[in-house]
Amino acid sequence: MLTERQELILRRVVETHQATAQPVGSKTLSADPAINFGPSTIRNELAVLEEQGLLAHPHTSAGRIPTDAGRRFYVDRLLPQGQRAELELPIVQSEVDQAMRVTSATLAQATNLLAIVSAPPLEAATVRHVEVLTLQPHVAMVVVITSTGSVAKRLISFEQPIDSGLIAWAAEYLNERLSGHELGARTVAARLSDTSLGASEQGFLEALLPVFDDLRSDSEVMLYVEGAGRLLGGDRLDNLSEINELLSALERRVALLGVLRLALGERDVVVRIGSENELPALQSLALVGAGYGPRAQKLGTVSVIGPLQMDYGAVIATVREAAWQLSRYIEDVDAA
Repeated sequence: MLTERQELILRRVVETHQATAQPVGSKTLSADPAINFGPSTIRNELAVLEEQGLLAHPHTSAGRIPTDAGRRFYVDRLLPQGQRAELELPIVQSEVDQAMRVTSATLAQATNLLAIVSAPPLEAATVRHVEVLTLQPHVAMVVVITSTGSVAKRLISFEQPIDSGLIAWAAEYLNERLSGHELGARTVAARLSDTSLGASEQGFLEALLPVFDDLRSDSEVMLYVEGAGRLLGGDRLDNLSEINELLSALERRVALLGVLRLALGERDVVVRIGSENELPALQSLALVGAGYGPRAQKLGTVSVIGPLQMDYGAVIATVREAAWQLSRYIEDVDAA
């Protein structure tokens, strides 16, 4: 436990370091109007905070910088509560894919950091609509649209001209049997198992089924990434190795997804600071993420990655607001 005075000094060190990215000394703190005690007292309290592992001394003549533990204490105990973000996501009339892109771009611009939005996984999707069309007398096209916005289409060729009545029947039948149901192979097979169908109808349906396999084979979760240039610019990363590790992590999206999924099990925003991140590429950075989805079901994540001295209050509020707006959007899509 810290005294009220120690908490004040720690808060001002963290916030001053956020603003300047420079070590904070007792002279700077004594000039702070929020601090009304003398330099000797400040120096003593800085030493105590350093002993407790909340501050660090970069080198002998420098001031202090917050450690990962110090930033964690600040986020958990000292950050002003109830901060709101002014953020407007223009996604109301968008398709799901476009909504994800807009969300990541808007979040990157609002925070001036790297923003990542993960799309809902395919296993969380249901069939929204199936369309069957005649392209040529011997060629049909089947299109499947899922509740997460994924689209699969396939062209199927037949030896004989296709009966237009069979096309219309297939579209109606597939929507009746599959709309609102999951895309799992067993679910699709069970829903389309109907011994009352004639041979021509059964044969036509079997020819259309590979489109559902196309969707399942494209089941990798999509990541929408914006703002990498913002994070890499402005001397925000200290050295080339940090940049290379971050870019490699963005390429190895499976590992990054594992980190982002932390937010799926939490009710509110998740903050991981420096060494708290298991992924080596993120151990010199901070991650702020939140899950989104209808009501209690989290389908994907909205996240920001930035330097350790980011403005945690503003970023947390912005990520929370983006996740809330995207959740409302997903609910509207499901209800449509």
